[in-house]
Amino acid sequence: MDKKTLNRNIVRALRQVYDPEIPVNVYDLGLIYEIRIDEDQKVFIKMTLTAPNCPMADNLVEEVHHAVCDVPGVTGAAIELTFEPEWDKSRMSDAALLELGLL
Repeated sequence: MDKKTLNRNIVRALRQVYDPEIPVNVYDLGLIYEIRIDEDQKVFIKMTLTAPNCPMADNLVEEVHHAVCDVPGVTGAAIELTFEPEWDKSRMSDAALLELGLL
């Protein structure tokens, strides 16, 4: 499977993972900063949270990991949690802003 198709399928999977405090998926919420796929189809995700002290941080990272690993063709995944740059609502998609009544 080519990387473009695999990336599209990963994004689809990430759109099935929802922040437990906000009814929007992690991708449209802008929590995913980077998706990188290596030659062996291992996936590296750099992500953040809406707040550094999120009590559900471990669960959300684990859900992202499982969602990515379940994508056909993915041979493994590593998730890096970062707070640089800090998340703000400007990272949200128009769909997410509309869903939350902010657009």
